[in-house]
Amino acid sequence: MEVEVKLRLPDSAAHQKLSDVLSPYHTKTHLQQNLFFDTPSLSLATNHLAALRLRFYDLDSRSILSLKSKPQISAGISRIEEVEEPLDPSIARACAAEPSRFSEIENSGILNRVKGEFGVDLKELVCLGGFRNVRSVHCWNGLKLELDETQFDFGVCYEIECESDEPDKVKLILEELLNRNGIRFSYSQVSKFAIFRSGKLPEIK
Repeated sequence: MEVEVKLRLPDSAAHQKLSDVLSPYHTKTHLQQNLFFDTPSLSLATNHLAALRLRFYDLDSRSILSLKSKPQISAGISRIEEVEEPLDPSIARACAAEPSRFSEIENSGILNRVKGEFGVDLKELVCLGGFRNVRSVHCWNGLKLELDETQFDFGVCYEIECESDEPDKVKLILEELLNRNGIRFSYSQVSKFAIFRSGKLPEIK
């Protein structure tokens, strides 16, 4: 179970201000491309609340196959079952171009679960599309903070995330950081995948 605090920033100005505040603690920046796969009838998303994703890092320097399921998000705290496996970037790109080639991959626990537990024929998978994300990673106050600028076809979303076993405590710490620096924020109510599927940015509250 992955547990994260997710706080949404209203605009690029708030994102830049927080980036400036955290700049002394910056460790790295990742350029990510996220692509999602399902059957034409969306059986994974509809029947199992699951998402099969390929994520490419930094101009295909590496790629990760992941399966997320049973998402819950409330008051800025996200809980979701997630399994990840590294996948050779050349194989991942071949699958992105021809999703039926997922059926040729052997010894993948994720794909075996998609076939066995979820009953999906891997040859029926199609690419739903996806989005790009610029993720700046900061080590601050003993926490690993990930500042995201997510680029959808229909707009840009800004968010700060932190994975933790003590999400309520971390949320208070992050709220104090943002309030102290006059940075507006709101609790994230939906995942990036849900935003992608909706085709529109959520309203700022």
